[in-house]
Amino acid sequence: MTPAFGTAEEFTSHRPRVFGLAYRLLGSAEDAEDTVQEAYLRWRSADRAAIGHPGAWLAKVVTNLCLNRLTSARVQRERYVGSWLPEPVFTEDGTLGPLESAEQRDAVSAALLMLLERLTPTERAVYVLREAFAYSHRDIAEVLDLGEANCRQLYRRAVQHVAAARTRFEPTLGRQRALVESFVSAAREGDLAGLERLLAEDAIWWSDGGGKVSAALRPIVGREKVMRFLGGVQRFAGGLALTVAEVNGASALVVHAARRLVAVASFELRDSGIVQVQVVVNPDKLVFAGRQFAAMSPGGGTRGGVGSPGSCHICGRSSVPSG
Repeated sequence: MTPAFGTAEEFTSHRPRVFGLAYRLLGSAEDAEDTVQEAYLRWRSADRAAIGHPGAWLAKVVTNLCLNRLTSARVQRERYVGSWLPEPVFTEDGTLGPLESAEQRDAVSAALLMLLERLTPTERAVYVLREAFAYSHRDIAEVLDLGEANCRQLYRRAVQHVAAARTRFEPTLGRQRALVESFVSAAREGDLAGLERLLAEDAIWWSDGGGKVSAALRPIVGREKVMRFLGGVQRFAGGLALTVAEVNGASALVVHAARRLVAVASFELRDSGIVQVQVVVNPDKLVFAGRQFAAMSPGGGTRGGVGSPGSCHICGRSSVPSG
């Protein structure tokens, strides 16, 4: 049964799509939720006669709300303590929509979301609408109130910026998961030689603690330096459990204690091995994923046993809960 036009039920039917749009534009699940809520308030008070196509109307409202947020976010991120990384989202449940193709998974990957930070807000909006939602340039122009030729130019510029900053390599899902599970196994066993074999020579380790917890403030560049960083911790995951789960469309390492999410590590892979590890430990950035994780069944995944409290090599922070 089709929901009645203009009702809360109809808005709910569009919510997954507009949440996915907001998240891709903002890189923050919490901000995306706030944006969708603000869009709902506008939906509730809008003149129904002025809403021709609800999906298109909501996409325009959400996109423009996100543009406003991105403008202010730039100033905030300039003052951010350490490296800024996108918030992780568990995706196996369809939270970000269907991720059946390599292109769909790439559109929500942590690596791409990080690259999109280099674009202007408008370039990012054009890129996301075109690449992730297959909007025509005419439709994008209507959403952004820009000329179609201008949108084409913005899209070309965005594609060039993204392409110049990355080397595309898309391992099969099986190969990807196998590499991440090998990393987890080596980490759990304290096998530094095994970890070194998995890392590319030019590997980069990113940590995002946001000044809230201990984390490396700058990216660690090069396999040798990453190994020195990893070797500086005596125990890899004492007191913590390690799980492999689908995060942002790819296999990721989830670090947790008693169902409390502690860290999420995402990986970018190339034929030479792991080229980037992005570790989010900022508790503010784990709120949304933490709710998802708490709701997940405790059965699946690859886990380590929970031992006495200690240091987690993966996230670089104490496993002892604060407070």
